[in-house]
Amino acid sequence: MPSPTAAAGTRPHARERVDDGWSPPAIAPVAPEDEEPKLRTTVAIDASRTVIARNQSPDVPFDRSINPYRGCEHGCVYCFARPTHAWLGLSPGLDFETRLVAKPDAPALLRQELARKGYDCAPIALGTNTDPYQPIEREMRITRGILEVLAEHDHPVMIVTKSDLVVRDLDILAKMAARGLAKVGISVTTLDGALARTLEPRAPRPDKRLAAIRACVDAGVPASVLVAPVIPAINDHEIEPILEAAVAAGAESATWVMLRLPLEIAALVEEFLRAHFPDRADRVLSLVRQTRNGELYQAEWGTRMRGEGPYAQMIAQRFRAACRRLGLARRTVALDTSLFRAPGRAGAQLSLFGD
Repeated sequence: MPSPTAAAGTRPHARERVDDGWSPPAIAPVAPEDEEPKLRTTVAIDASRTVIARNQSPDVPFDRSINPYRGCEHGCVYCFARPTHAWLGLSPGLDFETRLVAKPDAPALLRQELARKGYDCAPIALGTNTDPYQPIEREMRITRGILEVLAEHDHPVMIVTKSDLVVRDLDILAKMAARGLAKVGISVTTLDGALARTLEPRAPRPDKRLAAIRACVDAGVPASVLVAPVIPAINDHEIEPILEAAVAAGAESATWVMLRLPLEIAALVEEFLRAHFPDRADRVLSLVRQTRNGELYQAEWGTRMRGEGPYAQMIAQRFRAACRRLGLARRTVALDTSLFRAPGRAGAQLSLFGD
């Protein structure tokens, strides 16, 4: 992990927040005085020389991932990735939203890693830590570059995002999906525009995310919906409406995640709840503790994503019942790893003759 100085390199950038498509909103009007203040975003360059991260977690259906960016402009207070900014000497709070670290060399580094002798192909996940389609991607296009490399070598990819910007890359994803190489998951936390504006101030509106599901499906890309996170006493009543809206948009499968509050996130979320939901902050925290054996978080595999106890069991039962009623699968389609073609290694004479 590079130090903050090393990560910054010599190519910093500064950006001003621009219109994110919220005005005029299509769901639940937001008063001008409630709009988020403009934030100045700085972007440093990541000096890492590898790009594929590995994991051995039984809680996720992949063992490798790529995150083109550290930090995320969407500003979701509940984001479980916030503590990773502390590894860079930055705060999990405002720094996480405004002091980003980008990996513009990611496509080139990915090509090198795919070319390594003995590389074993398995689906690569994009968006497992921070969103690969956060606003900065419009300019830097790192995610698109990664997809171009994966498509060139018939390498399967799964994407998780809460942005409709994924639609920009359907020209790549549709061709990959036709070969069983791509699928997309769209996170929808709420259908209430005002609540979304509070929880996820700089993420695309809920209706735009549903439209992205429809666009993916229409292009032949398998799309799922993630009801994530389920926040007790805040959005838990929306599980069924979100799934119904996702089915109407063409979603083929669904999953959910309980609110997670690791490390610094617990204090940030508690402060947020008392500021924005003072009438129910104690109730929310109490229900969270009921899912975590009396604590605000448990990191153990098998329980950290869904929690335990009567409340967590009730949410799981509701989700399963809604999926059965709506015909939603709880597992997405498998991706094909048999088509992968490794890049030619530099200096390899056989590469002169092509495929």
